[in-house]
Amino acid sequence: MRATMTPQDLADRFVQKFGTRVSNVQVKERCEGVKKLPQKTVWMTVSREDINDAVAELISIDYPHLGVIAASDNGDMIDLLYHLQVFFGGKHEEICVVFTVQVPKSDPHVPTISGLIPGAVYSEREKQDMIGVTVDGIPDSRRIFLPDDFPENVYPWRKDEKGIPASMVRELWKVDRPTDRAVPPVAEPEPAEKKESEPVKDAPSGGAAE
Repeated sequence: MRATMTPQDLADRFVQKFGTRVSNVQVKERCEGVKKLPQKTVWMTVSREDINDAVAELISIDYPHLGVIAASDNGDMIDLLYHLQVFFGGKHEEICVVFTVQVPKSDPHVPTISGLIPGAVYSEREKQDMIGVTVDGIPDSRRIFLPDDFPENVYPWRKDEKGIPASMVRELWKVDRPTDRAVPPVAEPEPAEKKESEPVKDAPSGGAAE
């Protein structure tokens, strides 16, 4: 049986370890599903310079399961949210830890965490493809979702001038539709065949036959 801790204990440990290097520390718990099972989450913001140290500290508590690295375009900044679970698989013990890293668009770089969690490289490649954050030190920088001939400096998740331009949006309902043909008429539904109703038999009266 591995040792666990409460979400508040975990949050306190990071505050004691990192001090002002972590901020916006929040502990949240909500119940989900018919059985109202508790879902416990610890949120905190760390700098991109400290993300590897934060992940390493989490590993020292319990090797985490990386769910996803989410991303959001928030104007001048891109928020990367590293969703990790510790005490994974323990009944009512799992805690989700979310590290938020704010990356300025003026310098959209973040270090890879794949040296600590190798599987992170796939989600990091997605961030390079979709929102234009360069992951420094990533061992595999190939595109993962976009084709090789996709235009450079265009990122589908961006909400600014680097997002998908209107010229790339295709109205698929118009593509390859012949223009020299009449619209096919809608076939009239065939009337349903009527079945002849069977004659209603007289109910027996129950009297004696004459």
